[in-house]
Amino acid sequence: MRIVEVKTYVLEHVLDEQFQSSTMTFDRRQHCVVEVVCDDGTSGWGECLGPAMPNQAMVRFYAAHLIGMSPMDTEVVWAKLYGTSRDQGQRGLAMTALSGIDVALWDIKGQHLGVSVATLLGGRFRESVQAYATGGFHRVGTDRVEDTAIEVAGHVANGFQAVKIKIGFDPVEDIAVIAAVRSALGPSVELMIDANHGYDVLEAIEVGKAAADYDVRWFEEPVIPEHLGAYRKVRAGQPIAVAGGETWHGRYGFREAFEAEAVDIAQPDICGAGGFSECRRIAELATLYGVRVVPHVWGTAIQIAASLQFLASLPVAPDRHAPRAPIFEFDRTPNPFRQAIASQPFEVVDGVLAIPDRPGLGIEINRDALEQYRIA
Repeated sequence: MRIVEVKTYVLEHVLDEQFQSSTMTFDRRQHCVVEVVCDDGTSGWGECLGPAMPNQAMVRFYAAHLIGMSPMDTEVVWAKLYGTSRDQGQRGLAMTALSGIDVALWDIKGQHLGVSVATLLGGRFRESVQAYATGGFHRVGTDRVEDTAIEVAGHVANGFQAVKIKIGFDPVEDIAVIAAVRSALGPSVELMIDANHGYDVLEAIEVGKAAADYDVRWFEEPVIPEHLGAYRKVRAGQPIAVAGGETWHGRYGFREAFEAEAVDIAQPDICGAGGFSECRRIAELATLYGVRVVPHVWGTAIQIAASLQFLASLPVAPDRHAPRAPIFEFDRTPNPFRQAIASQPFEVVDGVLAIPDRPGLGIEINRDALEQYRIA
């Protein structure tokens, strides 16, 4: 079996209402999907985190090196592609594009062998996982405090028992949002906060101290991701567990963060940090530093499926009679093609997602929906 073609699909939907994180304004949803086609007709699917058009260009650069290679040789392919861009590409688009290709290759390998990717990664420690609702962005033109509280109450009504909201705009207003959200959730629902690196160190420490009164499980990306010393200061200066890593790439990027004691919780993105091949190494590295792994997820059903396979394969840490269960990030912001491109959408039932056990990623792509939303 040999690779004969690498296809890319840039999907887009223009939003009726814009929403904002602390650093970005979203007026559309746009994602780059990768299809690797083999000479026996098998197709594997992957996805690239980040800007879709640049990712597409980088995947096309890699494609010429892939033709004729075996999709079963995931390590060989990974090393070859990484080597082609090593001088300028240990981080950024070179890694996000490589991630999409790697995910597609593992999908092919699983289909060919008739087992799920999680089985290929070493086995399935779990068949389902608790999901938390990611939302709480600022909808442009609304009152953040009131609107966010209403939104999270809706997530709980839909069965979620954990939610994550966006902060990082203004420390005073952000604390008001956190207070309103905790009031709307009640005491039993878990709450996480994500600043999308919108604070400096002093602001992050101030917010973390105040937010601790509202039983926050983790404080995500409090400061800019390249400033590991700032992360360490925030960890030391306030009581909430610090999370980060969606913009760190590869084992080398995470090793730097672990050695700097920057985070309590690492958040590698399967479609950004290097695919399955690299994220399993990142997870193993995290165990050496006593850091939890909670993958970042922001994409279509392809990324959801890939991230679920990865979570299924994560060992229990530490092993005990009542082990701590992992948790899965489930994006609830507007994106009509997120689920539409899968023939069978992922459904949360009582706050839990089932992990597919079919071969590969365990999903079937709806090509009609793929073409409906395709712009390039």
